[in-house]
Amino acid sequence: MQDWNTDDMIFSVAQIIEFLSASNTLPAGTVILTGTPHGVGMASKPPRWLKPGDTVTIDIERIGQLINPVVLETPHR
Repeated sequence: MQDWNTDDMIFSVAQIIEFLSASNTLPAGTVILTGTPHGVGMASKPPRWLKPGDTVTIDIERIGQLINPVVLETPHR
């Protein structure tokens, strides 16, 4: 549904890391969440939501893919 890359960001990855590391120590493995790209399901007409059976694939150039299935969560007892 979404096809986006870091070239579309308002601030570059380097700028974000510089800003965050100016006041915080960023240990190895720190994950920086930057939000969602355009094209979110809520704004679609009609709205589209993930459902069991869907997959979410994140493709990072020169690193690889992270593929997660969407499953129905069962309540804990």
